Order: sequence, then structure tokens, then C-alpha cells
Amino acid sequence: MKTFIILVAAVLSLAGCKSYLEEDTTGLLYGPNVLSTQAGLESALTGAYRGLGAQWTYGFLHPSANAATLGSDDVTTHPASNKADWREFDQFNVSTTNQRSGAVYNGCYKAIQGANNVINNYTETVGTKATIDIIAGEAYFIRGFSYYWLTRFYGNIPLVTAGEYSDSLLTIKKSTPAQVYSLIVEDLKKAETMLPTTRRDPGRPNAGSAKAFLADVYLTMAGWPLKQTDKYDLAAAKAKEVIDNRATYGFQLLPTFAAVFDNDPSVAIIPESVFQISGFIGGSGTANATYGNTTMPGEEGGWDDMFAELNFFRDFPAGPRKEATFRTEFGLGATTIPWQQSLTRHPYYKKWYIKGNIVTSSISLPSVMMRYPHVLTIYAEAKARGTGGPDQAAYDALNQVRLRGRATGTKALSTADGLTATQFADEVVQERAWEFACERTRWFDLVRLERVEAANAKKSPDDLQPIKALTKANYWFPLPYSDTSINPNLNQ
Repeated sequence: MKTFIILVAAVLSLAGCKSYLEEDTTGLLYGPNVLSTQAGLESALTGAYRGLGAQWTYGFLHPSANAATLGSDDVTTHPASNKADWREFDQFNVSTTNQRSGAVYNGCYKAIQGANNVINNYTETVGTKATIDIIAGEAYFIRGFSYYWLTRFYGNIPLVTAGEYSDSLLTIKKSTPAQVYSLIVEDLKKAETMLPTTRRDPGRPNAGSAKAFLADVYLTMAGWPLKQTDKYDLAAAKAKEVIDNRATYGFQLLPTFAAVFDNDPSVAIIPESVFQISGFIGGSGTANATYGNTTMPGEEGGWDDMFAELNFFRDFPAGPRKEATFRTEFGLGATTIPWQQSLTRHPYYKKWYIKGNIVTSSISLPSVMMRYPHVLTIYAEAKARGTGGPDQAAYDALNQVRLRGRATGTKALSTADGLTATQFADEVVQERAWEFACERTRWFDLVRLERVEAANAKKSPDDLQPIKALTKANYWFPLPYSDTSINPNLNQ
């Protein structure tokens, strides 16, 4: 039986940061036989989840992942102040010591380390087989989820499947995206068969979560850099599985867009949440810092970290979705000012405000990593780009998202409109931009469709601009210096 241990050398290889050595070891177990028990396996899984959510340290319970997607055309940051790490993404000049990049990188590898220990040992664990399989299914999901974020951000990355230290980790080489995606698909396929249809609690995946992410992975594989266009049909089929069984998995499109972002800390999960990382203000380092201060203007006591790009806001179609997406007047008292008179002269994102406009950086709200309308748009786009073009179900899926967000009286799209398959697919991509504005989605769409350059060329001159001509090299971030300085193979 392998031992769940953290050695300094393993830490340097897997995470490469000093803070990793000083982490809260909640969920980490020591001893030669600890993973042979069901309780031990469950605790190892807790350690994996910990990698995905630690306030201000690593993972997704703080806005580092939002900062890393600023190269898109929906979000920007303060041109001065203390936002250097944010500006590096928006201006395509990401350094190897960028703390926002490192927080996501380290968190994902911490999650992978914990997941590896479960995956490599669960078949020998004594306990209730049904429960052990669920624990393993969650571990496969976490590992696939983590590698999906890593390869989209960094491209060629270390592919680690060991849970314990060996000397080879100090000289590990980078794997190609194709190799990484192969493991991601394998992991999510196992997860969808091992997970139950009902989540064990709001912060865990179910079988529908695994299927939804697998559909998204296939959609991404069909684009840059792999361009495996045969994956469009697989993406459509897998998304359709989720849509057809949405009630079984507990997924539902809320009747109004505003209800999606009520952001009530007393609500543990909304029906649109396909997978979320839950935050808890009472736990040690588990509160969510993505809401509140980070997205509020200085006039309201906020930090001015992220707000809307001007042309994106101006082009956004009028309707209830625009009203619920943006904050255009600021002030905590009776006196307010319009966004044009604010210090940054930009609208802000209402999506990340806390119910009651609470000014804080610690709240019991989740980071929702995928919403159900994401699945609807995956199906619509993938069906359009795949065999046979869009069918009525694709139009229906798009219209569910489109009509909820747009002004009353908006006409539903139909086959009678005469759109080509490509035109329909582009309509879906644009609708995704409006629906998921500032939700860490737009950047990945621009990358897989090779539209980063075009999107940035259309920026308002009053927004931050790239500091040099963009190429495909700018689609990926450099690996953190803390890793590359230790292992020269990661520089190749």
C-alpha cells in the first residue's frame, strides 16, 4: 500500500512554491496503511478538494482564475494602482513570477496530487464498495478537471500520475496537449460511470457534471491547438445526454437571468450549477474572495480589480440580462454617480456583487465552474459544426438561453432565417459571450477558435492594449519560475 506523504522534493516538483510547504494540512494523512481504510481514502479526497479552494492561496475561491482570462474582450483591470499581476494578462506580458498564474497552477497540482493518491489506491481499500467507487469517481473528476484548466492555460505541462515522491519527478518533462487531453478524457469517462446521479453535497460532482465537462472538453479538442474536428459530434452527443437527463442530474435553467445572480449566501446551490467549489466563511481559508471587494469600484469601498471592457458593454444587447450583468451607477448611500463619472470610467460586473451590496472579501458563496446554459450552448455549437449541421434541438437549445436574456419581443431564431451552419455556430459563440460575461469562459472560446487577435484589435482605445503584436505564443502562459528554475526540462 502506498503512503500518502508530502516530501520536500515532491512538493518542489509538483507545486514549486514555498507556500505549499507551509500549507494547512487538512485532509492529508500519514502512515503506511492509511489509504487502506475508507475513512483514509475519504480524507485524501478532501485534500484534493482543498487544492481547488483555498482563499487567496490556490485554486478557485479567489479571483486569480478571473485575472488569468483578462486577455479576452469582456474584462479589464485598473491601468495603475497595485494591479500589475492583473495587467500582465490583459496586455499579454505574463511573467513567470505572476502570483495569479501561480495560484491556479499550484492549486490544480495540489488537487492532482490528492486525486492521484485516491486513484492509485482505491482498489485495495477496505470498506463499502459503492462508496469507495464514488470517492474514486470524484477523484477522477477532480484530476480531469484540474488538468483541463492547466493545459488550456499553459499548453505543454508536466503530466503527473504518481501520488508519492520519486526522483524522476525532479527531471520530469512536459507532455503535449494531446497527451494531456487523452488522460482528461479517460478520467472523465471513468467519472461519469462511477459517480451517482445525485451529488453527495453541493460542492461535489455527479455523473451529469462529468458528462457536461466531457462535452466541453470534446468541444475544445475540436478547436485550437488539436483541431480534432471529429470531436464536434462527440461534444454534441455528450451534451445531449445531459440535456435529455437534466432532471435526473438536478440541472435546470432558471426562469430569469437575475435569479441566477441573486448571490444569497444562505443558498448553498442554484439549479443551474453543474459543478461548483463551495465557500464557507466559517472555515479556515475556505471563504470565497471572488465576490464583493474585488469587483466593486473604489467609490463603494471596492478594489477595482476587474470591470467591463467598454466596447463589450456598449455592444451588449439590451434586455434583462444586460441589466443583471452590469452595475452602471455607484455609491453606497443615497447619492450615486454614473459609471462615466467614476474614477475608472467603466461599468462594473453586478454578477459578483453580494446580495445587499455587502462590501467584503470573505463570503459563503460558491465559485460556479459551469452552469447548465453552458451545456445548452455546447450542444448548439457542436451540432452546428458537426455532421449535418444544426437541427431543431440545436435551435431550441440556443433559444432557451437567448430569449431569457434578451428584451421582451425578441424573435426566436429558426431554420427559416436561412443561417448557414457556420453562421449559426457564430451566433452561439456570441450568445455565450453575453451569457457568461466575466465568468472565465470567453477567453477559452477565443483561444480554441483562434480569435484572440481579432478580439483584441477591436478594443476601445480607452481600455488596456496588448504591448506587442499577438501570436499563437500568447495563447499560453509560461510555467512558473519556481518550477522551471528547479527542473531545466520544463524550459524545453
